[in-house]
Amino acid sequence: MKLHRAWIVGGVALVAIMGAAGFRATPGVMINPLRAEFGWSSGTVSLAVSVNLVLYGVTAPFAAALMDRFGMRRVVTAALLLISAGSGLTVWMTASWQLVALWGVLVGLGTGSMALVFAATLTDRWFAKRRGLVMGVLTAGGATGQLVFLPLLAALAEGPGWRTASVVVSAAALAVVPLVWFLVRDSPEEIGLTAYGADGPVIREPRKGAARHALRVLGRATRHRAFWYLMFGFFICGASTNGLVGTHFIPAAHDHGMPEQAAAGLLAVIGIFDVVGTILSGWLTDRFDPAKLLFVYYGLRGLSLLVFPSLLASGNPPSALSPGIILFIALYGLDWVATVPPTVALCARVFGADGPIVFGWVFASHMVGAAAAALAAGLVRDGLGAYDVAWYGAAILCLFAAVISAALRAARPPRPDLPSDDAPAVTAKT
Repeated sequence: MKLHRAWIVGGVALVAIMGAAGFRATPGVMINPLRAEFGWSSGTVSLAVSVNLVLYGVTAPFAAALMDRFGMRRVVTAALLLISAGSGLTVWMTASWQLVALWGVLVGLGTGSMALVFAATLTDRWFAKRRGLVMGVLTAGGATGQLVFLPLLAALAEGPGWRTASVVVSAAALAVVPLVWFLVRDSPEEIGLTAYGADGPVIREPRKGAARHALRVLGRATRHRAFWYLMFGFFICGASTNGLVGTHFIPAAHDHGMPEQAAAGLLAVIGIFDVVGTILSGWLTDRFDPAKLLFVYYGLRGLSLLVFPSLLASGNPPSALSPGIILFIALYGLDWVATVPPTVALCARVFGADGPIVFGWVFASHMVGAAAAALAAGLVRDGLGAYDVAWYGAAILCLFAAVISAALRAARPPRPDLPSDDAPAVTAKT
């Protein structure tokens, strides 16, 4: 039986998404080296991380619209080149504003253009069946990127130095460019195929005015209560993952005496469990109400964050192999981005053809939340000398996200009296 081309395209996308996740997570291993070399505070470095996270998220809906207009291949290729330039040029920086401009702006724009909206767009175009599973696998690619890159980059930052780590990220981004350019196609119909499991081909007419269309989709979505529930929930999701744990776990553990490489290894272990959890979440999303899944995921995350500060304080220094910390890492890993497949499914269920762009806006809230938490946690550390308040605050927010997710069970498509003001971009071929 011949392998459907969708699986090849999906495989290349997985590699690209793995890289983007690893590149985005790199500042977590650079906070202490940059503080040591330049004397910058945690808040100063966290500002660059926050700009990165905001652009990572806000770029997403426009990237989805640009992929609709110019194609996934061109947008993702340009994004990889931005990442390579932003990371590579940091080796010559001497001031904190340059860190913001390069790692914050360039890398933020690049990673945002090939983040989860890329996965959502590809899944929508290339798969008519197994969408939940495929989205779970592609989302898990983010965890795998973290797994592959973080221990290596932590070792490089502590050994040869953070500049070597930046060059490695730059070279890795360039290495993915040929794979995307030669193997990815914007739709199966472009090469005479149909989506995996589809009954027939689909004609996709590129829209003009990608940014305008993304804003129009936002305007329509804001009239639906489910959109705000998804936005608030994903804001909290980003704050409690990329913003807090992804950015500050290593320096927080180091504050308690744990070596940085050991802490980076624990983040990598989160990546291992995240692969399992996210793929399982995709499988569950195909079978159960996604709103119920979100309720469970956010609730478990909040409870785990409530006990984490006591785990760090339980040893002097805390052992990376202590049963409590290992249990936290396992539970948090299983839950890390397990929220993505059910959130994508809810966007598709409620907003139909606009689902990928709506998810782009929802994902933007995820990264704004991450940026807010990254900066706030850095300021908490500077002001109080410890991260405990940040952990407890994130725990309370996660429990609130569980409550509002329960309300999504009744979410249904918008009323017919809320028509689209754009011509349809997708029509069945006759």
